[in-house]
Amino acid sequence: MCDRYGRRHRVASVDAPVEHRMIAVPAGPVTLSDRRTERRWTVEVAPCLLSAHPVTQALYAQVTGGSPSTAQGGRLPVEGVSFWDAARFCDALSEREGLMPVYRIPAEGEESDEIDRDGSADGYRLPTEAEWEHACRAGTDGPRYGPLDEIAWYRGNSEERIREVGGKRPNAWGFHDMLGNVWEWCWDVYDAEVYGGYRVLRGGGWFDEHWSCRASVRRRSHPTFRVDDVGFRLARSVVR
Repeated sequence: MCDRYGRRHRVASVDAPVEHRMIAVPAGPVTLSDRRTERRWTVEVAPCLLSAHPVTQALYAQVTGGSPSTAQGGRLPVEGVSFWDAARFCDALSEREGLMPVYRIPAEGEESDEIDRDGSADGYRLPTEAEWEHACRAGTDGPRYGPLDEIAWYRGNSEERIREVGGKRPNAWGFHDMLGNVWEWCWDVYDAEVYGGYRVLRGGGWFDEHWSCRASVRRRSHPTFRVDDVGFRLARSVVR
C-alpha cells in the first residue's frame, strides 16, 4: 500500500491516539563548533518547544499510514526517513492538529535543495541545530549531560539494535535520547559551499562509538537519503 506521499510501505495499524509530549526550551546562548573546519560560533536561541523524544513509529504510522523502518515496533524511533519525509510529516501533523504548516514542499520526485519555510507559522517543524544542542546540553557545558551508559543507547550497550524511546535517563530539562539511539535531522544546511544541500544530523546512533555521541558532534546527509539509524524530533516556534 502507498502512503499519503505516494511511497510504498508496510501499513501499521494504530487505533488509539498516540501522544507526543512537547517540552518548553528556554531562551539562551549556545556555542556550536565544527571539528572539520575548527570553527566556533554562538547563537542566541529563542524560546521554543521540542518533543521529549524522537518521533516514534506509532506516531509516524498514525499520521502517514506508513511504516518505513527496518526494525518494527510502535515505541521504537521511526528511521529510514529522509529529511523530506520528516518535513512532510511535520506539515501533516500540523494540519491534523489545526496548526499552520511551516513548510512549502514540492511533490516527491520534484525535490531540490530548496524548501520554503514560513517563520510566522505555529505548526511543527524540524529544530535548528542550535535549538537541538541548546536543548541537549540543558545548561551543561561538557560533552554529555550525564554518564553515557545511563543516558544513551550506543554501540557499547545497544547490542547493535535500535531501542525504544525513553529507556534511558533524560537530561535536566526532561529530554530523552538526545544522544544515541538515532541521529536526528535538523533544519540547517551543513556547509553549502562544500556539500551543497546536505543537511545536519545530530546526536549519534545505536551503532555509533562513544565519540560520536556528544552534544557538539555534527554529521551530514543528503536530504533524500534514508538510513536505518536516522530519525527526527519535532519542534515548534513560540509564536507571539
